[in-house]
Amino acid sequence: MPRNDSFVPSHEPLRTYESLHLQPDRTSGSFSFLNPTRARYHHKELDSQSSSPTKSPLLSEDIEVGKAIPKSPQHTSPVHYKWRARDNRKGRHALVIESTSNLDTASIEAPAPTHSFRAAGQGIWRMCTQFPYWNISYLVATIFTLGSVIWVMNAFFVYLPLAQPQTEFNTEILYGGGITAFIGATVFEIGSVLLMIEAVNENRAGCFGWALERLVEGEKGGKEKIKLRPDLGACAHHHTNKRNFVGKGDVKPSFPTSSTPLPSSSSTSSSSSRKQNSSPTSPSLRSWQWFPSPHALRTHYLREIGFLASFSQFLGATIFWISGFTALPGINNRLSQNLLDGVYWVPQIAGGTGFIVSGLLFMLETQRVWWLPAWRSLGWHIGLWNLIGALGFTLSGALGPAFGNSGAEYEAALATFWGSWSFLIGSVVQWYECLDQYPVEVVGKEAEG
Repeated sequence: MPRNDSFVPSHEPLRTYESLHLQPDRTSGSFSFLNPTRARYHHKELDSQSSSPTKSPLLSEDIEVGKAIPKSPQHTSPVHYKWRARDNRKGRHALVIESTSNLDTASIEAPAPTHSFRAAGQGIWRMCTQFPYWNISYLVATIFTLGSVIWVMNAFFVYLPLAQPQTEFNTEILYGGGITAFIGATVFEIGSVLLMIEAVNENRAGCFGWALERLVEGEKGGKEKIKLRPDLGACAHHHTNKRNFVGKGDVKPSFPTSSTPLPSSSSTSSSSSRKQNSSPTSPSLRSWQWFPSPHALRTHYLREIGFLASFSQFLGATIFWISGFTALPGINNRLSQNLLDGVYWVPQIAGGTGFIVSGLLFMLETQRVWWLPAWRSLGWHIGLWNLIGALGFTLSGALGPAFGNSGAEYEAALATFWGSWSFLIGSVVQWYECLDQYPVEVVGKEAEG
C-alpha cells in the first residue's frame, strides 16, 4: 500500500478522539512515498443528529456488486473535520460544509464560512490588532514579511538607478543595495530557523479544536440542534502556550472521549446549551521540542513534505546569506571578478534554488494529488508566491556573472524587484493565514477531498 494512503498507527492524527471517525478513502498526499497530508473525519454526534429514523442505513447505490457490505458507521452529517498537515503545523482547525446540504434539516448550527469578503475584512483587522508573539507561526510570518519589505527596499536601490538614472545618488547601489541585502538575508535566515522549529513541533496527536453544544428550543422535548463553535481553551496546539520559548513546552492536551451523549437543557423562553464533555484521556504530552530525536527524524520527519520544504528553505537561506554578507560595502567592491562570481553570485543561485524547491513542496503539500492545484487553499497560494519570488532571486543570480552587459544588469535588478514583491505578497498572506485558526469552507460534495 502506498504510504500516502494511510497513517502509521502511532502517528495517526486525532487517534485519541473516540468521537471522530477517519474516512480512509479521503486520506491522501501528493507522493506515494511520503506521509499523508490531508484526511477527513466525521463526528459521531453530528452523524447521529443528522440521521433520520426513516432513512435506510445503506443506500442501494452505495453497494457494489460482489462486495461485502461495510460495517463502518454511516456518515450522514454535512459537516466534516478536515485535517491537513499544513493546518496542523500552523495550529489551524478546518471545518468543511457540503454546499448541497441543508443544515436546518440536519439540525446543526455551524459557524459562518470564512471565505467571504466580510470574513476577509475580519482577518485583516486581526492582523492589525492581534500580536501573539508567543506563536511561532506568527513569528515566522511576520519575520518573513519584515525580510521581504527590506528586500523590496533593496530592489529599489539596485533597480531604480538603472530604470531612472536621474534619481541615483552617490554609492546608492553599493551602500544602499549592499547593506539592505545583508540585513534582508539575515532576517530570512532567522525566519528559516524558526520555520524549521515550527516543522519539528507539529502536533502529531492532532487537535479537534471545536466544541459541540446541544441547543433545546422551548420546553423539554422541543426541537434540538447541535451548535459548533471554536473551543480556544481546549486547543492542544503549542501555539496557545505563551511559555514555549523559555523551555516550558508542556501544555494540557484535550482528548475528549465523547463516549457519553451530549448533555442538554431547556428553557421556556430561549435556547440553552451545554458543552460537550472534554476531559482528557491521556497524561500531559510534551508539545514543544527544539530538535527531533534521530528515530523520529528517520521514521517520520524525512517522510513529511512540510518538513522537507522547511529544510529546503533553511538550507537555501543559509547559502543565500553568504551572498548577503559578500554584498556589504568594503567586501563586494574589493573582490575580483572570479571571486565575485564564486562567493556572491553562485550562493545567490544555489540559495535561490533552495527557495524554489521549498516553494514547490509547500504547494504540493496542500494538493490532493501532485498534478491538481489547490486553488482554494491559502497555503497553496503562499507557496506559489514564494516560488515566483524564488525564481526572481535565482534569475538575478544567474544573470550576475554577465553584469558587464547593460541588458543583463538591468534584467538582474528587475528580477530582484519583482521577486522581492512576490515574497512580500506570500508573507502577508501567510500572516493572514496564521491568525485565521478556525477556517470554515463550503464545498461541493464531490469536490471536497
